Amino acid sequence: MSPPRYAPRRRLRHWRRQLLRLWRQGGSHGHRARGLAAGIFTGCYPFFGLQIVLGVALASLLRGCPILAAAGTWISNPVTALPLYWFNYQVGSLLLGAGPAFPSLQQVQEGALWDLGLAFSSRLMLGSTVVGLVSALALGGGFWCWGRLRLSPGRRPPH
Repeated sequence: MSPPRYAPRRRLRHWRRQLLRLWRQGGSHGHRARGLAAGIFTGCYPFFGLQIVLGVALASLLRGCPILAAAGTWISNPVTALPLYWFNYQVGSLLLGAGPAFPSLQQVQEGALWDLGLAFSSRLMLGSTVVGLVSALALGGGFWCWGRLRLSPGRRPPH
């Protein structure tokens, strides 16, 4: 017996409702956008296990939504982490000059990134800061603008 044809629509509707519920948390659209931007910024750093804590702490300093900050840190999930950190390192190398080669996959899997020294870590941290700032400003600002458009005069509030 095959599953009903409307099952994907039901799943999509469920995910849409969950995202809207997350977005409609208490506070202004600026509060939510600051929380999301804080999470995206800290998600660009290679501090595995601390990103959510740092994102929530930064969101509380910026008076942002801590739940959206925690969600924003997932910009560096297990699928995107290696390409993101490679890109961050390339940006840092562009700003500081050529440094040591990006580590092999085996070194990354062993967690030996910080053993590569100051030349590697300074490029990675500078690149993470620049990419995090640009991403946070772009995505957080985009969500802020989206929230302003949704609440502009003459438009009905969402159901």
